[in-house]
Amino acid sequence: MKTEIKKLPKSEIEIQFELTAEEFEKHFQKALEHLKSHVKVDGFRKGKVPAKMVEEKVKPEELLMEAGDIAVKAVYPKFVEENKLEPVGDPEVQITKIAKGNEFLFTVKVAVLPEITLPDYKEIAGQIKAGSIEVTEGEIQETIDYLQKSRAKFTTEDRPAKDKDFVEIEYSNKDINGGKAIKDRFILGNGGFLQDFEQNLIGMKAGEEKEFKAKFPDNTPRKDLAGKNADFKVKMLSVQKMELAPVDDEFAKNLGAFDTLVALKENLKEGITLEKTESEKQRSRAEMLDKISTKIDFDIPEKMISYEQDRLLDELKVQVNNKFGTSFENYLASVKKTEEEIKATYKLEAEKRIKNFLVLREIGKAENVKVTDQEVAEDLPRLTKNYTQEELKQIDIRQLTEYSKGALFNEKVFKQLETFSKK
Repeated sequence: MKTEIKKLPKSEIEIQFELTAEEFEKHFQKALEHLKSHVKVDGFRKGKVPAKMVEEKVKPEELLMEAGDIAVKAVYPKFVEENKLEPVGDPEVQITKIAKGNEFLFTVKVAVLPEITLPDYKEIAGQIKAGSIEVTEGEIQETIDYLQKSRAKFTTEDRPAKDKDFVEIEYSNKDINGGKAIKDRFILGNGGFLQDFEQNLIGMKAGEEKEFKAKFPDNTPRKDLAGKNADFKVKMLSVQKMELAPVDDEFAKNLGAFDTLVALKENLKEGITLEKTESEKQRSRAEMLDKISTKIDFDIPEKMISYEQDRLLDELKVQVNNKFGTSFENYLASVKKTEEEIKATYKLEAEKRIKNFLVLREIGKAENVKVTDQEVAEDLPRLTKNYTQEELKQIDIRQLTEYSKGALFNEKVFKQLETFSKK
């Protein structure tokens, strides 16, 4: 068998295969054997028809295509394995010559993972240092304020709403949730809503309805609404007075195993420190990987980019449903874009994510990073601990195992990079 590989743009290759007549004959005979079970001849049991009679019964082109299919499925995977190729997606196969007693020629076009030449990633990683962590009294007090409000006492009031009241409302706007009414509840004056919106609620009593305009801020995530004066319809459902408990030792004791307010504050400081430490670790890791990636240039298979764009689009669909409480169709109508147009906006982000993934993978190979089956087995309980028994039955364990393996691999690679930054 002769083969020839041609490199194409966008990390694609074309492989030309040429089998001798003798090599193809073996696959031809396998095709005859396979088709025996589909051919009926009087006097013979199914699958026992002589090969010669099968060849006479079956259309020549059907027999040849069956032989060609068997040949491709036997030859191509073996070639991939022997040449240590890493295909992305399904190959495009084109048969260029096929005839009994002749050479069999076909080509395969497929995207493969690109070859990556790493820069001096150890030196680059060594230049990135994690920032120092500091927790201020203001941050601790902010958390205490939140705890205090979450345990407040609420009393329904038959009076106009005022600042710091807890209100329940129902509102609608033609550009949000397809114009359908939305219920919400929040503390007036805490900035949970648009400033103009909250100001218009002051003075409203339970059962009262009102129409007014409120301006969206310029940094609104929805670009089509940024800086826009929008019409709202609001109904006040209830007005409640909020009473806060005094922040003292008794308040701390009611929160859990804290004898004093000082002990509570120490615990909060530890928690905020851990949260900030993790956030800084993720920031420095992102910076490290970004600086290494910018030193490398390679083509990314279009299929990988498209897959990642689809994944990002799926994430948006879930977010729209959970955050805005509306269907994706309504969301598309409100932003005046098609699904394909939204997907196109994710191309640069998809390219960046795929590039970082491939670079991290290559560094792991260079550093001989391995993840054992035992490590994955020990990690799975952590990933499934919050699932119910019913939810566990719906989980694709193979997919979860691959996720765990990938996450553990990335963690090991980053830890290795961080050892260079400490030297």
